[in-house]
Amino acid sequence: MATGALALVLLPFGAAAESEAWQERDDWGEIFRAHEASGTLLVVDRRDATSTTLVHDAERARQRFVPASTFKIPHTLFVLDADVVEDEFEVFPWDGVERDFPQWNADQDLRSGMRLSVVWLYQHFARELGEAREREYLEAIDYGNADIGDRLEHFWLEEDMLEISAEEQIEFLERLYRNELPFDEADQRLVKDLMIVGAEPDWILRGKTGWSGRLGWWVGWVEHPTGPVFFALNMETPNRMADLAKRQGIVDEALRTIEALPPEA
Repeated sequence: MATGALALVLLPFGAAAESEAWQERDDWGEIFRAHEASGTLLVVDRRDATSTTLVHDAERARQRFVPASTFKIPHTLFVLDADVVEDEFEVFPWDGVERDFPQWNADQDLRSGMRLSVVWLYQHFARELGEAREREYLEAIDYGNADIGDRLEHFWLEEDMLEISAEEQIEFLERLYRNELPFDEADQRLVKDLMIVGAEPDWILRGKTGWSGRLGWWVGWVEHPTGPVFFALNMETPNRMADLAKRQGIVDEALRTIEALPPEA
């Protein structure tokens, strides 16, 4: 397994790795600079029954930010558990409101809602759940600061309400990977299926993007026969949509340096 340029940063990573040092990746800093991007990338490599935590900008990896559409991962679990959604085949009619993203202006189901990151669909889910249940679910899974503020349809999209760090994103994703969240295992498996964005015979990539307008996220993991490699990136997006492709581009390059993804074709 490739390692590249490392500098040790002695920081804990949750209860599972209290004595484990984070390894600062100087070469990942070069990747960010090449993309003219400012942010953090945290990777937890669980392959081969070992655990290695790699990071660019460890301080930022522990700082909380608005989750934006990465919150669709737990939010989907909430609506399945509450029977707001029956299954991935239930169709939710478009409300007829023309939005900036043409693909949103159509009927949706869970799969399209996750793949296309359809905000109006999850705002509908928030109304169906209500404030009390949203708070209960957030506290039950210990998600970030578990704060929904006073804007039920916007608490995961705007600053000064719900916030989570890259470190906490990975802690949540690890529990989902192991089906250890307080939800039916079938629902957890369904959400993981909805998260698939790429696959080859020897790996599966699951993930979710997020964008608040000012901040971009890309979180998920790569499954290998020898174990998963979790990742959480957040970055500033001063050029707005022009910066969005950098999220996956940076992570792909970084994961290739540790052979978590195959060489670029």
